[in-house]
Amino acid sequence: MTSKTEAILWSIALPGFAQILNKKLAKGFVFIFLEFLINVNSNFNSAIMASFLGEIDKAFQIVNYQWLMFYPCVYMFAMWDAFKDAEGESSPYSFFPFVFGAYFVTVGLMYSPIFKINGVRLGPIWTPMLSLIPGLLIGYIIWFIIHRVKKYKKRKMK
Repeated sequence: MTSKTEAILWSIALPGFAQILNKKLAKGFVFIFLEFLINVNSNFNSAIMASFLGEIDKAFQIVNYQWLMFYPCVYMFAMWDAFKDAEGESSPYSFFPFVFGAYFVTVGLMYSPIFKINGVRLGPIWTPMLSLIPGLLIGYIIWFIIHRVKKYKKRKMK
């Protein structure tokens, strides 16, 4: 089995790789297939390239939102699944950052056509990527609070 850090890093590179490393072959190939299917049908790579080149209007024209809306949840679920199956103990609520990350990226994607900073639209790639940060933070805060409350209740019962 891989470490949790290695699982996350391979999942960031391509969802499904960490599952294959963890010997969950069927699951790994399903995630790779879904990644490929969504990526191709949403024109995601072309939109990423246009965004990184500063061609935000072109990225908006290229991207297929109907397909790209699936991407955050599949991507974050594959990461959580790899994290959960990797060696080492996982908190029962360790999924919170992944779930909130997926929600916030999806919302960021939906608002990307109208969201502006100093009058500049960031596009269908940068807005969702930046939306991940508050999603992860809120997920970690909720996880931390629940974790602390459970510890406190456990200590109080003794």
